[in-house]
Amino acid sequence: MKEYEKIQGQVDSLIFKNEDTGFCVLMLDYEGDPLCVVGDMGDVEEGEELTLTGEFTSHPRYGEQFKVKAFERSLPTDSAAIFKYLASGAVSEIGAVTARKLVNKFGDRTLEIIEKEPERLTEIRGITEKKAKKINEEFMAGFAMRTLVAYLDSFEIPTAVSIRAWKRWGDSARSSIMHNPYILCREGLDLSFAKADEIAAREQLPFDSSQRVAAGISCVLKEFADSGNTCVPEEVLRSRTAELLGIGEGIYSTTLTDLLEDEELFCYPMDGKDYIMLRCYYKAEDYIARRLDIMKGITYDNNIDFSPVIDLEEEESGIHYEELQRKAINKALSEGFLILTGGPGTGKTTTLNAMISLFGQQGLNVMIAAPTGRAAKRISELTGCEAKTIHRLLEVKFGSDDTLSFVHDENDLLDCDVLVVDEMSMVDSCLFEALLRAISVTCKLVLVGDSDQLPSVGPGNVLRDIIDSGVMSVIELKEIFRQAQESDIVVNAHRIVRGELIDLKKKDKDFFFLQRLRYREIQDLVGDLYKERLPRAYGFSPMENIQVLSPSRKGPVGTNELNRILQERLNPLKSGQSEVKILGCSFRVGDKVMQTRNNYDIEWSRTDSSGKTEKGTGVFNGDIGVVTKANSVLRSLTVDFDGRTAVISGEMLSDLELAYAVTVHKSQGSEFDAVILTVFWGYDRLYYRNLLYTAVTRAKKLLIIVGSGARLEFMIKNDRRSERWTALKSMLLKETGMELKGE
Repeated sequence: MKEYEKIQGQVDSLIFKNEDTGFCVLMLDYEGDPLCVVGDMGDVEEGEELTLTGEFTSHPRYGEQFKVKAFERSLPTDSAAIFKYLASGAVSEIGAVTARKLVNKFGDRTLEIIEKEPERLTEIRGITEKKAKKINEEFMAGFAMRTLVAYLDSFEIPTAVSIRAWKRWGDSARSSIMHNPYILCREGLDLSFAKADEIAAREQLPFDSSQRVAAGISCVLKEFADSGNTCVPEEVLRSRTAELLGIGEGIYSTTLTDLLEDEELFCYPMDGKDYIMLRCYYKAEDYIARRLDIMKGITYDNNIDFSPVIDLEEEESGIHYEELQRKAINKALSEGFLILTGGPGTGKTTTLNAMISLFGQQGLNVMIAAPTGRAAKRISELTGCEAKTIHRLLEVKFGSDDTLSFVHDENDLLDCDVLVVDEMSMVDSCLFEALLRAISVTCKLVLVGDSDQLPSVGPGNVLRDIIDSGVMSVIELKEIFRQAQESDIVVNAHRIVRGELIDLKKKDKDFFFLQRLRYREIQDLVGDLYKERLPRAYGFSPMENIQVLSPSRKGPVGTNELNRILQERLNPLKSGQSEVKILGCSFRVGDKVMQTRNNYDIEWSRTDSSGKTEKGTGVFNGDIGVVTKANSVLRSLTVDFDGRTAVISGEMLSDLELAYAVTVHKSQGSEFDAVILTVFWGYDRLYYRNLLYTAVTRAKKLLIIVGSGARLEFMIKNDRRSERWTALKSMLLKETGMELKGE
């Protein structure tokens, strides 16, 4: 176990402080000399006495530093330090002048007077009884927060969690946590159940308390939600909860009954079983089902044949639409809801462009949305119309308690007559609910996607569930157009979906298989292709045009190891260069990175060609960017996400990872000129047909698969879809009455 040093000193000056994460850079008066200290230290102020545990390090640019692992703090006790503390703004009602007056009057007892005898503050000219009360309240609140941070720090809980807990519960945060530490597992705080258990053990809370069992049940449901499930069979939940908590069935059943009665959880009967759902997913899928039933019931004149206007559109565009394309266009014009699906090369974009054109000719206002920034950019380029991410379209906002919501909802509808959603397979249940809430019931809805691709990263299987329910019009385009038939990427993608083996020896177009049966050989070949061979042969830029994909994060040819290898090949650490290390990963200027979790707090700016600057918030799961600045002292990175520049620091860095190589799941919604896919040995559950299909269809111009032909054949034959437990299909059937009809 690593040994750390312990030092003591007084905060001389604050250089940087992140109010959200608690990360600080400060100068400490240590043994009479200034020492640069970096780490998570919360709301530390100048003049405070700190006892720090950590290690001395040497930075090539900034010299000696002390990196903090843990800290203890105490308020200043002498007049000089108290003045510095108060003058620094620790209490907003006290400035430098008032601080000097207080210290001159009360000396070393100044803070004691503020805490215990605030009425005496009125002895200072300019301080009224009201102001004295405010000073006392703010000082005591700060003291309570410091106590909370110190308490949770003793469990090695990040300061950022303490700050979020303080924002949510204020002065009562510590007592609430001591009484029920499992409240830290709630959404927005997301502490692990094991860590909450650690707090409970120290506080000697009962092993079978209802709070612990309730939190355990919710944590199990969240674990399943992280795998895409919106509901869990009750017997599976019971077994997993008992395994996690080590409890009997009695307390589990009693607690589950209480949670259901309080509507913290919901029970949904389906296929002869009871399924348990977290409140958010039950509300989302129930709303989707009811809302789509209402939209289905709105009467449109479906007897109108729009063939004449489609003929005119053909003449105008010079494009001949095949039968299913014409049918899809006709349904979009005559009905209120349509799903347009199909594989690559089947004409989805051509069909969609015709719909958009004809909607415009009818005077309808069309909006286009997609789940990710890359997907929105792509559909904008293909249609020539502006497209926004769903989050940007709905406009993210935060409540007073930092809860997330959207500007556009039932009370502030989007001003559109037609909403087109591309890459619908990526849209999860909660996001689709929010989208439906933001449009009027008369707004036409066109959902475009490939149902053979992987489902959404978030919980739910919305596109597949709606299609399988049969309650809405679905047009699946199947014919591969002649131009697309020239692409082996397209042809082989369709063969893979049908479970047909592909010719791995053919190497004359855009699809290549290179057999390598040793890990080192695969690593070396991927590195050569990425850095030298593809740029030299095709003029591709490694950063802009080429993407390495792998089914897995782990293993010698998983994304973690490939990123390490590719970073060293393309962007090795240079002498004097700054890098920021987080969770064992180093980030440098020039690195290709990906955001791995939705973060609505990150601020970004974008400057257009005219010099106009746009500002916004939110960087989302799957966004890829390039590091343009790295500051190891402030532990911050400046990243360019397709023109949006964002500064990411502190705890937020843990949501970044290198993106020279990414998993197939993370590549959803994106297309790349060239894709290098590794297929080798690993968990069978990660090597299946529609994951391979999703990977293949990410490539626009060139696909190279490196690895084992036998493993590739295994993937094609393994038709294990990403099965998920969801209730939406059943709810749709019940809501529309189709279940009763036996349809």
